[in-house]
Amino acid sequence: MTGFAYAQAAPGAFDYLNSLIVPTMLIIGIMYFLMIRPQQKRLKEHQAMVSALRRGDTVVTSGGIIGKVTKVDDQELQVEIAEGVRIKIVRSTVSEVRGKGEGTPAAKAKATSE
Repeated sequence: MTGFAYAQAAPGAFDYLNSLIVPTMLIIGIMYFLMIRPQQKRLKEHQAMVSALRRGDTVVTSGGIIGKVTKVDDQELQVEIAEGVRIKIVRSTVSEVRGKGEGTPAAKAKATSE
């Protein structure tokens, strides 16, 4: 008599492992499409809006300050919030653009003639 003992996997151990992996992967996929992907899309839209800012745009900051852009730098904007009152803000704090600014010279001429 030879005394060899072979280890065997418990019955159903592979099925149990699969039953944990598939739902976990499914939950991760759902979270990606419902949470991560829309957030990335909003971030790209915000970056495009901030990079398109120009002089004359009416903006709202994340702090609720409304003003007109008077000067545009790389990282900062100068915003006039009242007659003769200008503040510097960081570009990324702009949460909304309410009105478009000066535009092309032809558009300025048309606006002044009306």
